[in-house]
Amino acid sequence: MSRVLVVGAGLTGGACAALLRGAALGRVVVWDKARGAGGRMSTSRGAGDAACTADLGAQYITLEAERAQPHRSFYEELLSHGILQQLTARIEGMVVKKGSCNYVAPQGISSVVKYYLKQSAGADVFYEQHVTRISLRDGKWEVSRKTGPPELFDIVILTMPVPQILHLQGDIVNTVNFTCDSVNGILSLPPTAGVCSTSNLPLQRFVPSLINESQKQQLESVSYSSRYALGLFYEAGTRIDVPWAAQYITDNPCIRFISIDNKKRNIESPEIGSSVVVHTTVTFGSKYLDSDLTEVQQLILSHLERILPSLPKPSSIKCQKWRYSQVTKAVPNSLGQMILHIQPLLVCGGDGFTRSNFDGCIDSAVSLAEAVKSHLQQLQSQLLNLV
Repeated sequence: MSRVLVVGAGLTGGACAALLRGAALGRVVVWDKARGAGGRMSTSRGAGDAACTADLGAQYITLEAERAQPHRSFYEELLSHGILQQLTARIEGMVVKKGSCNYVAPQGISSVVKYYLKQSAGADVFYEQHVTRISLRDGKWEVSRKTGPPELFDIVILTMPVPQILHLQGDIVNTVNFTCDSVNGILSLPPTAGVCSTSNLPLQRFVPSLINESQKQQLESVSYSSRYALGLFYEAGTRIDVPWAAQYITDNPCIRFISIDNKKRNIESPEIGSSVVVHTTVTFGSKYLDSDLTEVQQLILSHLERILPSLPKPSSIKCQKWRYSQVTKAVPNSLGQMILHIQPLLVCGGDGFTRSNFDGCIDSAVSLAEAVKSHLQQLQSQLLNLV
């Protein structure tokens, strides 16, 4: 039975783990570097009130008419379990396409991912596991992280943003130097290297990475927009007097979107504090991407005060930087995933291989799960042929 690692507990990783349920796997393990599930579908809690929450990533899910049929079962399942419900609150400036429908998650957008992780039926999910290196070891993948010893897996599925895949160390992307000469033989030869030809002069040789040049170029072509999100959390009973639940801003260089988040999610209650979410423009996000987070927070608050001068003072604030907010250019001609190595299987997916919305992540999760199931079936056939 195979041991499978899914790297990333966002929507693609969570849905993929759920789709692998019952696929003749020995054990599915999910690692994520964050403290909780969701990825860019994260829900944050107020510092003084855990019931006061705010969606700092995706704000709502849109089912477009052209995607309705292939993904209808996914929406119906989430709706039937109360994970999603139709967006009925007033959103000023929102463009609604003909035939589309918008949904919110009453318990927070991360509840969608948590639902899929629960549906994975026994997957072991571990947070604060930051993967740093992937290397071949005796026909398996040795996966290293910032804390804890390396672990071995038969199959590895990568669902994090594409630049983070390219930043991994080990056999996956790095080339390894070794020196060879005819007198002393091979020096510093890594276990995956071939035998170099001898000569009278020392030669620098390289072990090629697992990602070939064509794949590398495709992965490097992927681009993302960047932005900041601000969550303002209030004590129960605090009134925020605006006539809308959310509003798109078109005339401010910093702020693009403001949401009274609990109002948008239809969970207004005198016992639960309100929360406000602010998303910046992409231009602002790019300009201040590497600036001090405290300074960025103050800049956003100063612009927010101009737009909503009567907004009460919050009890706590969280500033979130989304370096990889939304895909602006995906891997060209992708089927939702890319196989980097066949045996042992190493495959990557996510919205960088489709598009940055619910349907794009589900498309990738389905494609990843099919690739893994097909791989396992081939292994099973090979074993039967040996009997």
